[in-house]
Amino acid sequence: MKAAVTAIQLHSHPSAFNFASQKNPSCFPSASHLDSSHFSRKFNSHFSFTLNSGKSIRTVLPPPMSMCTITSSYKPEEARVPPAIPIPKPPITKFKIALCQLLVIADKERNIAHARKAIEEAAGKGAQLVLLPEIWNIPYSNDYFPVYAEDIDAGAGASPSIAMLSELSERLKITIIGGSIPERSGDKLYNTCCVFGADGKIKGKHRKIHLFDIDIPGRMTFKESMTFTAGESPTIVDTEVGRIGIGICYDIQFQELAAIYAARGAHLLCYPGAFNMTTGPLHWELSQRARAADCQLYVATCSPARVDNASYVAWGHSTVVGPFGEVIATTEHEEVIVIAEIDYSLIEQRRTYLPFQKQRRGDLYQLVDVQRLNTGKS
Repeated sequence: MKAAVTAIQLHSHPSAFNFASQKNPSCFPSASHLDSSHFSRKFNSHFSFTLNSGKSIRTVLPPPMSMCTITSSYKPEEARVPPAIPIPKPPITKFKIALCQLLVIADKERNIAHARKAIEEAAGKGAQLVLLPEIWNIPYSNDYFPVYAEDIDAGAGASPSIAMLSELSERLKITIIGGSIPERSGDKLYNTCCVFGADGKIKGKHRKIHLFDIDIPGRMTFKESMTFTAGESPTIVDTEVGRIGIGICYDIQFQELAAIYAARGAHLLCYPGAFNMTTGPLHWELSQRARAADCQLYVATCSPARVDNASYVAWGHSTVVGPFGEVIATTEHEEVIVIAEIDYSLIEQRRTYLPFQKQRRGDLYQLVDVQRLNTGKS
């Protein structure tokens, strides 16, 4: 006697659905006993169906679509070009991160001394990774950038900000993401972030890739491109606290950069930033949570504290976001040190819950890491 279908709810796309399962009966073990004419379709949802066979009622739940051959036709491994690098085992699973939301004034020497004190305080509270704000050694202004820019490659004498960060990271045995400072290189200026290992050496240098040019009549006008030159390379660094992708402020609004870092095996993305009173309320937390949720990894940001009478007023709200897009720690706009715990074991857990890597559609789209492709690096 043929079983009659008494209830049905669909959870899959109609083009991927085949009740008779002639091509792949293993996907639907009971389908060969069903008459497809008995099914009423309800598209754009998952499906289950209840069978009434004589006196017994049973529910048949097909295996997830990922178990079917149709999933392989989606080619998820081809959605990243070159193929994504598996996330490496981090040197440490849990550690404390400190975000030093600093008050910046028009006195470079005092700003450097103030940052020193904040880093020492953060390390005293157990932080193994310290993140500073964007442009923390001078006020954020096109007028100041060329006057106080430092030649990082020329050594300690030409770059007192970098010398201080190097000395502290070695003495305190911590990793420092050195916010950003104006860098002079030849006749060009860059908005530059240096990453210091616990040995005091620079492990990576990121020059801001996306320059912040905004013009909202009557509200906000600022053009970094008047003074800065855009960087030309993504920056990912292996540190004592994991593999970290670096961006500066406006870089966070370009999800392609974050996706490249995720495909290179990053555990954490760090963005020193100085969003303003126009873009801050709209995009600051939104962008952080989006990057973390999209890439299923940690995101940390650090802003300067707000100075209301400054020519450029920072939004503040330095934040740590977890791999589900959840806010782990944040603050308001005053000067403060935010301490939070990073637990990398949650990355794998979240990726198991929502396996994006296995669900991407390489048959429809691809993210191309041009730098890796051109250099032939795996």
